[in-house]
Amino acid sequence: MSSRDPRWVLRDRPSRSLIAGLVATGLCGLVSLSFDVLNGDPVYFFIALVLALAPVPVLLAAVLALDRIEPEPRGNLIFAFAWGAGVAVLFAGVINSFNLIYLESTVQLGYDYARSLTATFGAPVVEETMKGLVLLGLLRFRRAELDGPTDGIIYACMVGLGFAMSENVSYYVAALDEMGAQGLAVTVVLRGVLSPFAHPLFTSMIGVAVAYAAQRRGPGRILVIAAGWIGAMLLHGIWNGFASYVGILGLAIAYVLLMVVLFVLIWIVFRDRKRIIGLIQAYLPAYWATGLVSSADVAMLSSLPGRRHARQWAKANGGRAGSRAMSDYQLAATELGLLHERARGHVIDEATFNTEQRALLECMAASRARFPAVPPPPPPGRGGPAPAYGPGPWRERRRPGGTP
Repeated sequence: MSSRDPRWVLRDRPSRSLIAGLVATGLCGLVSLSFDVLNGDPVYFFIALVLALAPVPVLLAAVLALDRIEPEPRGNLIFAFAWGAGVAVLFAGVINSFNLIYLESTVQLGYDYARSLTATFGAPVVEETMKGLVLLGLLRFRRAELDGPTDGIIYACMVGLGFAMSENVSYYVAALDEMGAQGLAVTVVLRGVLSPFAHPLFTSMIGVAVAYAAQRRGPGRILVIAAGWIGAMLLHGIWNGFASYVGILGLAIAYVLLMVVLFVLIWIVFRDRKRIIGLIQAYLPAYWATGLVSSADVAMLSSLPGRRHARQWAKANGGRAGSRAMSDYQLAATELGLLHERARGHVIDEATFNTEQRALLECMAASRARFPAVPPPPPPGRGGPAPAYGPGPWRERRRPGGTP
C-alpha cells in the first residue's frame, strides 16, 4: 500500500494554488464591494449586504442537494463561488461601466437607452465570459472532476450564485439611493425571490458543454463549448432584454423560459445519477475477489437512502471518524466506476488508469479498516443481507493488460 495518505485520490485537500486563488478572488471581492461602499451610504451598503447574503445558505443547500452521489471537492466548490463573487463581478462591472460610458459619451445615446442596450447585448457577453472562464479552468486543470453534466451544472451554479450575490449588493444599494425602501422591496422581490437562480441557469449552459467536452477527445469539443457559451449569452440576453423592453409581460415570458430550463437541467441531473449508478453496478462486481466490495455494498451504493443509512450507522457506531470513513468509501467506490468509464472512452491512458485504480482501492481498504466491527442492519423496510463492513485483505483485480 502507498506510504502517502490514500485519500489523495479523492482530491479534497486544499492545494497551494487553490489557497492562492482564494486569496486573489477574495481581494477582488473586497475591491468590488468597496465600490458599493464609496458610491453610496455605508448604512445602505450593510442593509444591502445582509439582504444579499440572507438567501445564500438556502440556495447553496438546494444546489448541493443535487450533488450527493459523487460530491465535488469542497475546495473547488468554494473557489468557483469565490470566483463568481469576486473576479467575475469585478471585471464584468468595470467592462460594463466602460461600455455604458462609451454609448453615452461617444455614441451620444441617452442614459436609459444606453443602459438597456448594455444590459441586453453587452452584459450577457461580458458576464457569461467572466463566469465561464472558471469552468474552462476546471477543464484545463481539474478535468478529472468533470465526470458528467451534473458536475458542470454544480460548478456553474456555484459561480452563478457567487456572482448574483455580489451583484445584488450593487442593485440593492442603487435601489435604496434612487427609490428608497419601496424600491428596495421591489428589487429584492424581483432579484432575490423570483429569480435567485437566473445567473446559475445562464451559466449552466456552459457547464453542461464543458462537462461534455471533458468526456470527449477531438476538435468537436470546441464546437460544443462554443454552443454552450452562445446558449448562456442568449438566455441571459433574452432575460435582460425582455425585462428592459417589454416590461412585466416580457418578464413573465422570460421567467417561464427560465423555469423550462430549470426543469430540463433537473431532468439531466437525475438521468446522470442513473448513469453513475449503472456504472457502479456494471464495474464494481469485478472487485468482489478483493474483499472490498460485496453484492450488498453495490446495493447500498446504488441507493441514496442506502448510502445515508450506512453513514448514519457508521456515525452511531464509530463516531465522526466512522462517518468520515464511510463517506470516503462511498466516494472512492463511485470514483472507481467513473474511472472505468473514462478509460473506456479513452479519456485517460492506461498508466493513469492503473495509478488511480490502485489509489482508489487503497482508499477503500483504508476506509473499511476504520469501520466499526459490527455490520449495520438493513435499512427499515428493506430486506436482504447487510454489508460486511469489517476490515479485510484486498488485492487489485483488473483485466489482462491493466485495462478496465
